[in-house]
Amino acid sequence: MGILGTNKENIFIRLLREQAEVLQRGAHALERFVKNGDPKDAEIVEMSEKQGDELRRILIDELHKTFVTPFDREDIFELSLYLDDVLDYCYTTILEMQLLDIEADKFLEEMVGRVREAADELLLAMQRLERNPMVALDHSRRAKHRENQVERLYRQAVADLFKGPEDSHHIMLMLRTREVYRHVSNAADQADQAANVIGKVVMKMT
Repeated sequence: MGILGTNKENIFIRLLREQAEVLQRGAHALERFVKNGDPKDAEIVEMSEKQGDELRRILIDELHKTFVTPFDREDIFELSLYLDDVLDYCYTTILEMQLLDIEADKFLEEMVGRVREAADELLLAMQRLERNPMVALDHSRRAKHRENQVERLYRQAVADLFKGPEDSHHIMLMLRTREVYRHVSNAADQADQAANVIGKVVMKMT
């Protein structure tokens, strides 16, 4: 295992940071989309998802070619996977909204806002991981806290759906809306998993 702290940024640290940057861009665009419904923001999320996939392909290729890594290969692989998964769920949230013809409500806006904040924290964690691991750990904990907030909002949102009228139209709307909520909840879950890996990495480093 390699040593962190050299002047030149390690390629794996760089690729993970770039994944986190693309995730942040996509999460911000998703937040704007649920507020305004601008198709341009949907396109940004789609483009970000494709860029994230490509960065992950490059990272895996580098893992196959490189013996010395800045921290455990398994941790690099998992962190890349979870960052990519968050972005995937940001993209499928938009796909489901469009496919199921769902307009954002206050719960969806708040849940997506917390996912965006988690993405911000994950990027800050990756920017600090090499030189200030304990600061990175603090940001990872903040990302985990956002996941807890999303889960509370998810439960409140589903409970609110069940308070509606007991007619077929509302039941169908309820089922479609809950499906969209689920994608946002999954995005938060994967952000939590990414934060867990960062915590594990910091524990091994310090």
